[in-house]
Amino acid sequence: MDTTRHYKNQFEDYSIAVSHNIVRDDTIHDAFKSLLTSKIKNFIEVLKKNKRKWLDSGDYSVYTGQAGIACTLYHYGKYYNDSENTNMAAEILQRCATEFKSRREVTFLTGIVGPLALTAVMLHSQQKREQAEQLILKLKSLSTYVLDKRSGVPDELLYGRAGYLFGLLYLNSNILPAPIETDLIKQVVSCIINSGISYATSNRSQSPLMYSWHDTEYIGAAHGLAGILYLLLQARQYLTQVQIDDYIKPSLYYLQKLQFSSGNFPSSIGNFSDKLVHWCHGAPGMCALFCLAYKVFEDNTFLETAIQCGEVTWERGLLKKGYSICHGVAGNGYTFIHLFQHTKNIKYLYRACKFAEWCFDYGLHQNRSPDRPFSLFEGLAGVIYFLLDMQQLHLAKFPMYDI
Repeated sequence: MDTTRHYKNQFEDYSIAVSHNIVRDDTIHDAFKSLLTSKIKNFIEVLKKNKRKWLDSGDYSVYTGQAGIACTLYHYGKYYNDSENTNMAAEILQRCATEFKSRREVTFLTGIVGPLALTAVMLHSQQKREQAEQLILKLKSLSTYVLDKRSGVPDELLYGRAGYLFGLLYLNSNILPAPIETDLIKQVVSCIINSGISYATSNRSQSPLMYSWHDTEYIGAAHGLAGILYLLLQARQYLTQVQIDDYIKPSLYYLQKLQFSSGNFPSSIGNFSDKLVHWCHGAPGMCALFCLAYKVFEDNTFLETAIQCGEVTWERGLLKKGYSICHGVAGNGYTFIHLFQHTKNIKYLYRACKFAEWCFDYGLHQNRSPDRPFSLFEGLAGVIYFLLDMQQLHLAKFPMYDI
């Protein structure tokens, strides 16, 4: 076990005695909610005071740029009924959708798909449907490149086809009637599955689906098999029964076998290092997948795998690397949100609160400052997003990963 990457978790685990003023009757205690509110409002002011720094970055992505920060401002504005922040978010997103030039970056998190989809949903909610439709058409037009086997587009979430699939699913879950045709989604899903079958067959993988990114068979949420399977499971209404039974389900069983005795997962095939406890690589990203797999297939072993992910995240999830949702404490906090949503066990609600409490001291417990300190996936905007989700746990979704 690598003890240099995390702080020893000094929090007492859940009991009725220690949870006083934190959780009560399967909900967060008002005293802790008021702390959440206070910290959120402080952090949003810090974010806005530094507006010049992140607006001048020229990064329009959801992952590290202006579009992601706009997501947090919009999330805040909707929760607190604050039109100033929702209007600011709308203005920033429209600029991101216009200024993002590359058509070869086709994912939600790092490409133009995120700004296009987010802006389209916002415009549609404002009854500006013709403008929204233009952005949706632009997003759909990228499918030619995404589906082209010669394009070199990978299949993973951050830079590949799974990231494009998220954009399609996001539009259909937020706009009625659904603007993306069933046939297009089925084509993207089949392209991802067929690519995984082809790679697995030619490389004699023990999993019926396998993928490679930069010549490495990653298995985590950001670049690997887990993230791809998570998007495919969320698109299950577009899959055939054969695709589910012969490829998705056995790939999940294959992944299960890779879990370390600690409860963590390796970052890639052939890597036996039990180091990384992040959403992007390791148990936190796996927890969401196996919670959903349990919901879909009702196989108790999937829930057991998710629970083991929760145990190692509680033990080793207070990371020295920082607070981010990609590879930090806020992202690890979503592990307990997912477990609470699927089990209703108050222990996980308490644990989520304790990871939120750690985030109250933003910037204090980290061995280096992130490159994009205000961004959604690496910085302060992600912490705010997590703390906002703690206020409404039944609606909470890991940003741009949960449909």
